[in-house]
Amino acid sequence: MLNLFEVMETNRMIDHDLLDVRTITMGISLLDCADSDLSRVNENIYNKILRYAGRLVETGNAIGNDFGVPIVNKRVSVTPIALVGAPACRKPEDFVTIAKTLDRAAKEIGVNFIGGYSALVSKGMSDADRLLIESIPQALACTERVCSSVNVGSTKTGLNMDAVRLMGTVIKKTAYETRDAGSLGCAKLVVFCNAPDDNPFMAGAFHGVTEAEAIINVGVSGPGVVRSAVRAVRGENFEVLCETIKKTAFKITRVGQLVAQEASRRLGVPFGIIDLSLAPTPSVGDSVADILEEMGLESVGAPGTTAALALLNDQVKKGGVMASSYVGGLSGAFIPVSEDQGMINAVERGALTLEKLEAMTCVCSVGLDMIAIPGDTPDTTIAGIIADEAAIGMINQKTTAVRLIPAYGKKIGENVEFGGLLGHAPVIPVNTFACADFVNRTGRIPSPIHSFKN
Repeated sequence: MLNLFEVMETNRMIDHDLLDVRTITMGISLLDCADSDLSRVNENIYNKILRYAGRLVETGNAIGNDFGVPIVNKRVSVTPIALVGAPACRKPEDFVTIAKTLDRAAKEIGVNFIGGYSALVSKGMSDADRLLIESIPQALACTERVCSSVNVGSTKTGLNMDAVRLMGTVIKKTAYETRDAGSLGCAKLVVFCNAPDDNPFMAGAFHGVTEAEAIINVGVSGPGVVRSAVRAVRGENFEVLCETIKKTAFKITRVGQLVAQEASRRLGVPFGIIDLSLAPTPSVGDSVADILEEMGLESVGAPGTTAALALLNDQVKKGGVMASSYVGGLSGAFIPVSEDQGMINAVERGALTLEKLEAMTCVCSVGLDMIAIPGDTPDTTIAGIIADEAAIGMINQKTTAVRLIPAYGKKIGENVEFGGLLGHAPVIPVNTFACADFVNRTGRIPSPIHSFKN
């Protein structure tokens, strides 16, 4: 239980340092919704989501009011739709009907995003997987709240380069189909390596096939809290810095644990995991970049940035696992560009490049996230970037991901506005040397030698 001092400290973190529970995400298995009749599949999906998550938003709001803790988002993740729709879908347009059903259900229950319009193709693609992937541009163009993800590799299976190449094309098509909204569809599309089954954060959340019938996963975020703690030990040695971050992460996770258990109790759904991810927002002070600069960097991107981020990520995880027995998801520090004003500033002053961001992804969660690139970037180049990032995840046995926005009609230095939590992003340069002959090879990159542990 929280004591009085912890309550007062938590209130201070909420009032002054932007602490919040970023999301309560209910994962729902849709495996039993599969049917050879497409209309029945859609009916089953809609009814099951409403049955399980119909009270999710009101319950989240009530917990927030009762505990005085801001709960920013309430979301749903579902079984990868490529699996659920496989018996009924014969063309991409069939899968699009399911996307529309998910969107309709999300609007009905009041969640801001629903994740799981997904395919898991790390070793190969079934016919249904390919159809779903080909449907993504249309699905994201005709829905508002649906999020999509594709897992193209893992440490155990290697990289499916056919899927990597296809995703380069899909991202470009999605950018075009949503060009009137700043290519917003790409902000709701993630390409993973080693995707976790229990991630509560969008746009990559889906309900893994190893999960229970329904589950409550909570994502807690507190960049502002960590920044204030780091500021208080400015100039101290690394031991003091590490202990400070670790203890702060412990306190943040305790808040999430309390909210998760209460949500589980009120909704009658088992508690899954706490994801302690320092997920920034466009709000001033709610920035991972600011934490790194508070450690002593003149700007994110300066020499030492990767080491500082590695330290931050590790201490956040160490503090989190001491506060909860069920820490999972992505837990760490996110470095999205558009959602972090400090990252935006670093890009605009020329301190942070795509290549430096890629280096930073070796030590953080999750990857190249919410990065706007020129709209005329070739799809083969996008596929090459995906391959690079997926290779980092495969070799290092960690989750990595790519969420690139080739902003249609935009050039280097121009700005792309997404609004709300997604913020805005300056269009950054991409290496213009070609990789087409490499990514157009077919087949798989095999798993690394250290994956064979049976």
